[in-house]
Amino acid sequence: MSEWEPQGKAGWGTPAKGVSKEAGHERDWKLIEKLVLSVQAEQRKSRRWGIFFKLMGFAYLFVLLYLFVLPTLDSFGTVVGDHTAVVEVSGEISAEEYASADSIVGALREAFAEPAAKAVVLRINSPGGSPVQAGYVYDEIVRLRAEYPDKKVYAVIADIGASGAYYIAAAADEIYADKASLVGSIGVVGGGFGFTGALDKLGIERRLYTAGENKGFLDPFSPERADEVAFWEQVLATTHQQFIDQVRKGRGDRLAEDERVFSGLIWTGEQALELGLVDGLGSTSYVARNIVGQENLIDYSRGVSPFRELIDRLGVSVGAGIARSVFQSRLELR
Repeated sequence: MSEWEPQGKAGWGTPAKGVSKEAGHERDWKLIEKLVLSVQAEQRKSRRWGIFFKLMGFAYLFVLLYLFVLPTLDSFGTVVGDHTAVVEVSGEISAEEYASADSIVGALREAFAEPAAKAVVLRINSPGGSPVQAGYVYDEIVRLRAEYPDKKVYAVIADIGASGAYYIAAAADEIYADKASLVGSIGVVGGGFGFTGALDKLGIERRLYTAGENKGFLDPFSPERADEVAFWEQVLATTHQQFIDQVRKGRGDRLAEDERVFSGLIWTGEQALELGLVDGLGSTSYVARNIVGQENLIDYSRGVSPFRELIDRLGVSVGAGIARSVFQSRLELR
């Protein structure tokens, strides 16, 4: 038993036998002092953690501000001096991708409406994509050219400007490319996969219930039907002819009388020049400096949202892309 344990009915702090009253009080104060110091230490520790979490919160807010607010503010900045406007068409042309019609058309409208922008350059680096999205952009370029007749539109193809990307380029006043650029591929493709053989080997039975004779059209888990294939080929042929008509309308008599142009083949920039698919060889800077006469370039493109970019970097889009490729029969200008 310690000397400070209560004995009998004595209260807390009553000294044990043989301990003086003064010594007992001194021990009491030491215990109280330890208790107070312990409480203060806990309070300081709590304050430090509180400060840490507040700083983390402020850092999080600053990151959000940097990612979401500042890029938006940039688009409202004042453009100083005459320049050549640049609008990017990069990657797959699709409603879900960076090169969507909404993104490209919005940038084009801003570029045309800016008085200091003396011309607009479509900087293209795309293998193609959705004919619908490409058609939207094509039609908008035609409309804007009519609304702003004094402002020229130039398409400049970098590594590749094929299929839907060339569809868009055909709406420009002039098209330029590098001698090694890949240009053309004026054709349509639509396809998928068939898994009936695999299902048979695995002993899996396909059960598909539909209302409507053709609701299971081109189902990848059902046997291929000749009438469905014929119908699908007709759809492809119709879309291909629409593509050809728009290219002819945009390029006019500059196109060579060579049916290979519309066969789906892809050409180098030099070959494309001979076939009339492009008007000259040169880069964006070349066009701005030598054709437009305004070397200063200002990019009007609308970038992908930071959140979408983060998700794509984490690989979520990879799985979605694989699923689309395997299970969907998509119509694409490629």
